Amino acid sequence: MAKASRGEIRIRIHDRIRRKVKGTEARPRLAVYRSLHQIYAQVIDDSKGHTLAAASSADKTAGIEKGSNIGGAKEVGKLIAQRAKDKGITKVVFDRGGYLYHGRVKALADAAREGGLEF
Repeated sequence: MAKASRGEIRIRIHDRIRRKVKGTEARPRLAVYRSLHQIYAQVIDDSKGHTLAAASSADKTAGIEKGSNIGGAKEVGKLIAQRAKDKGITKVVFDRGGYLYHGRVKALADAAREGGLEF
């Protein structure tokens, strides 16, 4: 039996999380995706299947110079909080995407909380 790769393990963990975490209109889901070079965040209403707000370190208008570090993740967290608040969203459920709540994921979450999102 072959050993599962890190990516396969993350997908399994994410599937397990998604069985419990659902975004609704009243409380959408803040989903995080972390690649080697960028970090992405979306506020999603799963009942309609719509993305309500999005931010990433790859976004040219955000002015984030480097997204593959904790500083870039903090900027994305502040940006997603601001964009969500502009749409009238203050409460979300956090979906860490199968990643450990550590490093860039934690920095994004903490910055989003400081920006005014509740979760």
